[in-house]
Amino acid sequence: MSGGGAPPRLGGVSQSANRKPRDDEIDLHALTHPGLVRQENQDHFLVGNLRAQLDVLVTSLPELGRVPVGSERLAFLAMVADGVGGGARGETASRAALEAVTRYVGESINTYYTADAADEVVFADTLSAATLRVHEELLRLAQETPETGHLATTLTLLIGLWPREYLVQVGDSRYYLFNKGTLRQVSHDQTVGQDLVDSGVLESGHPAYQRWSRTLSSSIGGSESRPVVTTYASDWDNVHLMCSDGLTRHVSDERIHERLSTMTSAKQASEDLLQDALDGGGRDNITMIVARTIRRDLP
Repeated sequence: MSGGGAPPRLGGVSQSANRKPRDDEIDLHALTHPGLVRQENQDHFLVGNLRAQLDVLVTSLPELGRVPVGSERLAFLAMVADGVGGGARGETASRAALEAVTRYVGESINTYYTADAADEVVFADTLSAATLRVHEELLRLAQETPETGHLATTLTLLIGLWPREYLVQVGDSRYYLFNKGTLRQVSHDQTVGQDLVDSGVLESGHPAYQRWSRTLSSSIGGSESRPVVTTYASDWDNVHLMCSDGLTRHVSDERIHERLSTMTSAKQASEDLLQDALDGGGRDNITMIVARTIRRDLP
């Protein structure tokens, strides 16, 4: 959705969602790699816990320190951004987008807790509006610093507010959900090629689809930005994978399924997937976040 209307749902609240995980029950790992061809890395990521303030756990952003506080975790936050354009432009765009989202997300969470019954539609609308504010901020930055040229980036944002998860997506960085042996790509690629397939103009196997599948039709800071907010149930069995297209252009969904179904840890799964992408050619920057919960109060 973009701006209004109810977000799509992926099922009701799971029976296993009887309490939210503690900090020590979250297994996650995030990494970024320039790949084997490009000299610069235009990807950025951020993972954190939102308490009274954002407690940054790990990030590729420079000079963004951790702000630990002792209060209960309100929300889990994970973001991946893949900058568009060569050289410093892409890196600047992805970094600026994540920094802006970090500033705005606290306001969005406050709306969630103050809305009537934590209304999902209100919160989804707030997330969409916050994403568009980030888009407008990048447009202003490009105008104020014309020497940097056009600034644009993808943005994939996951907010965990137990017992629900909220995914915000702009561009073609992907979010996969693995649960009980089933892998699902929840995000939808916002590319010219995919738009042509969705409209029935092209088949996905057509040569023109391949030519246009890497051209974004929606981005943060680009000519058009269409944030899509998806809502689904939290579940102890959910495994989350967020990634830039540097992974998915080399690694098939079948291989991702295999890695997540046999994972022993988030670190092991992400490092194995990185190696798969490098073995496949590593022609782009590769960034991913893998996260899952491990219940520690069961025998």
